[in-house]
Amino acid sequence: MNQSNKSTRPARKHQPRGLPILHEDKDIIVVEKPAGLLTIGTERDKSRTAHYLLNDYVRKGNPKSRNRVYVVHRLDQDTSGILLFAKSEQAKKFLQEHWSETDKHYLAIVHGKLNSKEGKISTCLAENAAQRVYSTSDSTKGKLSHTAYKVLKESKGLSLLEIQLLTGRKHQIRVHFAELDHPIVGDRKYGTGDGRSKRLALHAKSISFIHPFNKRPMVFDTGMPEDFARLLG
Repeated sequence: MNQSNKSTRPARKHQPRGLPILHEDKDIIVVEKPAGLLTIGTERDKSRTAHYLLNDYVRKGNPKSRNRVYVVHRLDQDTSGILLFAKSEQAKKFLQEHWSETDKHYLAIVHGKLNSKEGKISTCLAENAAQRVYSTSDSTKGKLSHTAYKVLKESKGLSLLEIQLLTGRKHQIRVHFAELDHPIVGDRKYGTGDGRSKRLALHAKSISFIHPFNKRPMVFDTGMPEDFARLLG
């Protein structure tokens, strides 16, 4: 992990189980979410979430504590990588108001070889009643969405991509590449789920943003997950 300023890493025994903390100060917490963990609760699952684990962590097990964390953005349950939480309403407000200036890069492994090794996908994305996201030519139905990408490696009929998320719509990366006929490996919703990977091969690799109070640039980078390297051989 690379970052531009020194962070406080909590003692390992106090870390929330299965949710590594990359940085913590009085205003923010940056974690690396594993694939399979929800960002926030649903009607069916309220406790097995990053939000719940971090609330419990900042309360140090005291349910009466007023300490809490605030959700700044989300990752899909099946996507791994960097998640940023605020520790106050003011910090959350600042980070969300400046979210368009936040630089977010992902790694993805997709099926096949792309004809263009670098490019930008722009479509209007809408969601149907079955909660499936799709591109539409009707701009009144969808939100304009931009995904920039670059091919880093090709191996075993797969391509490793670095992706810059220019807008943050639900399932944006997954839909954009599925509609190019290069679905993300392990994507059972928009792809084939062909068994080559038990997880969705999509990882939020790096994030850079301005700290809500000291206004310093913050940069975090997790590198490539080990299972991505194994998948590519």
